[in-house]
Amino acid sequence: MTGVEVVLAINVAVGSLFAAGYAIIAVSNPSQRAALWFSLTYLIGMVTSVTDFLGGALGASKITDVISYIAFLVASLSISASLAIFYRRRPPWIAIAAILAFGLGMRAWIWDMERDTLTYGFAYQSCYGLASLLAARTTLSIDRRGPLHLALGALWVAIAAHFLLKPFAAMTLGSGHTYADYTKTTYAMISQSSSGMLLIAAGLLLLLIVAQKAIGESQAASETDPLSGLTNRRGFDRLADAALVRTRRSGSPMAVALFDLDHFKRVNDTFGHQTGDGVIAGFAATLRATAPGAAVTARQGGEEFVMLIEGATAETAWLAAEAVRIRTAAGLGEGLPPTTVSAGVAQLREGETLSDLLRRADQAAYQAKTAGRDRVCRAAGDDVSVVALRRSA
Repeated sequence: MTGVEVVLAINVAVGSLFAAGYAIIAVSNPSQRAALWFSLTYLIGMVTSVTDFLGGALGASKITDVISYIAFLVASLSISASLAIFYRRRPPWIAIAAILAFGLGMRAWIWDMERDTLTYGFAYQSCYGLASLLAARTTLSIDRRGPLHLALGALWVAIAAHFLLKPFAAMTLGSGHTYADYTKTTYAMISQSSSGMLLIAAGLLLLLIVAQKAIGESQAASETDPLSGLTNRRGFDRLADAALVRTRRSGSPMAVALFDLDHFKRVNDTFGHQTGDGVIAGFAATLRATAPGAAVTARQGGEEFVMLIEGATAETAWLAAEAVRIRTAAGLGEGLPPTTVSAGVAQLREGETLSDLLRRADQAAYQAKTAGRDRVCRAAGDDVSVVALRRSA
């Protein structure tokens, strides 16, 4: 077995591992079914390595050369389509079709051309460079892209440059007069090795991106209350702890409001649990729509909800909670019974823990309940310039 054949065999093995890895992620996570497109991309790309390996071992022909060329081109273009589909975007079909047509045209043009020329090399490699640049553009156009996306985009640009430099290497080292000769050249060894290493690096980054997205969505699902659509207690604790760290670092204020739906048990007993669920969902929608944009909103359990606002004083939190109370009293939705809410507001004090802050807000909410409900009370000692007003019956 020649050195080129060893490299090709390694490429086939690595491609198989990538294809299997994406397939496992897709099967294990129903929300990540689109990862199967990446698995298909690597399976298509493996056709090139298999064809080149068999061509070198059994005797190559122009037919095997064309099969190898088309398979690699389709796999290169499939990366852009797979990325777009994975992120629920429309694939750049027009650009993909144009590059595919260009590549096939170039391959037909150089059918009988001498291989050891710059013209042949650029015509052969240019479509791969364009496909790599399209993959870079697709990667960098993804919303909320992170460091891994930036690294992958830069790598695709490097891969494009790599393909465009190959014709000079072919001229210097010699690529063989025929496809059969090519598989025995030093250039083939270097070309296959360098392309393999770059594409393995891209595959690893892409696999990390896919895994990161799968883990992130699984975490989001585990931290979301299914009935209200708000963050659950577990998610709130994680987000609130992070907010507390930022607040202490910056020295800015932070306040919290705890909400408790009034007479919720009566709603369930009178109208049934389905209506009670509707009230929960309706209040969650009201809270989500009324809370300040930077607020963390969550359902603590049962009929209890929380709103945490970074950079807010007790007065700011009171105003936000009062707005929620007014909108709740105005109605939570068609077919739902009239509902009111009581709330307690507390501002973070120096040296106070998150548990302490929530405990004081809960005490204020209890005060609102015992004072007649349908009102917002502040924790004792918090400085606020507004007075909680009871909504008139």
